[in-house]
Amino acid sequence: MSTRAFITGITGQDGSYLAELLLSKGYEVHGLIRRSSSFNTHRIDHLYRDPHDPDARLFLHYGDLSDGARLVTLLHGIDPEEVYNLAAQSHVRVSFDEPEHTADTTGVGTVRLLEAVRQSGIGARFYQASTSELFGATPPPQNESTPMYPRSPYGAAKMYSYWITKNYREAYDMFAVNGILFNHESPRRGGTFVTRKITRAVAAIKAGLQDELYMGNIDAIRDWGYAAEYVEGMWRIMQADEPEDFCLATGRGTTVREFLDHAFGHVGLDWHDHVRFDERYLRPTEVDALIGDPTKAHERLGWHARVDVKELAEIMVDADIEILAHHTDPWIDVPRTDWADRVPRVEARA
Repeated sequence: MSTRAFITGITGQDGSYLAELLLSKGYEVHGLIRRSSSFNTHRIDHLYRDPHDPDARLFLHYGDLSDGARLVTLLHGIDPEEVYNLAAQSHVRVSFDEPEHTADTTGVGTVRLLEAVRQSGIGARFYQASTSELFGATPPPQNESTPMYPRSPYGAAKMYSYWITKNYREAYDMFAVNGILFNHESPRRGGTFVTRKITRAVAAIKAGLQDELYMGNIDAIRDWGYAAEYVEGMWRIMQADEPEDFCLATGRGTTVREFLDHAFGHVGLDWHDHVRFDERYLRPTEVDALIGDPTKAHERLGWHARVDVKELAEIMVDADIEILAHHTDPWIDVPRTDWADRVPRVEARA
């Protein structure tokens, strides 16, 4: 019988890559999606089959991290062996505008899901998507032993999630782990995140659809890797003999300025001709440098990041150019699929 996994945040960048990976490994994958008047499933459209198809192994369920009772019901019915909590209000700058919503979704949502795992009695392994933003003002390099000093409501909410995961591990003998992932990007990254904002702009400028790009702090240093590789690290963390927390990173820092160089330079443009400063994109409290030390993941998991930041920028620019080759709107993520003639995709299990 296939291993069953439950993923919150399945429609996001990481969730879609993780679902893809688990399906390739023969898993049966269940994902949590919020009810909306429109579908937001374009990142996983290519994975979907009619749930009445006997070969279907991807199932989506309506629910939300704000509804603990629903989570208990779902987990009891699905009975997964692995639970991956990737859902969050994950935009750092937005967390300053919506601190209470961020705390409820990104922080308290985690304990609701942990408690649902515990109360349902399913005995599943639990993965919490932690973040390098936990380290905030602590100088790099940062690893599993580095003191945490978050500098945003998002980082503070994730810090609660990090510690409550460890607490459930110790209090209830749960296999509950944190993957402390440094920045990881891809063509599936949301358009408001800085790397995708840049690569979309490069494609639009190259196509003559846009001339300027407004940016905030371009001297911030981040450790950027490729999201498709990082979900492999998530899975490996969950396969360990004992529950432990791991940092996943490339170990190399790059400024936003250098990312601009890579992205614009890939298509023969000079970013200085197009980038303008806008103070509205500055954070109230900045995180200057995040550079991870992935030694533990290398030694214990055999996991390595292989795509460097220059190649990553080129992958993302090429993907956004390809999108524009088929669309006139530079802010479309990927080609849409019409779901109107499909059966409802939320499948209940007794």
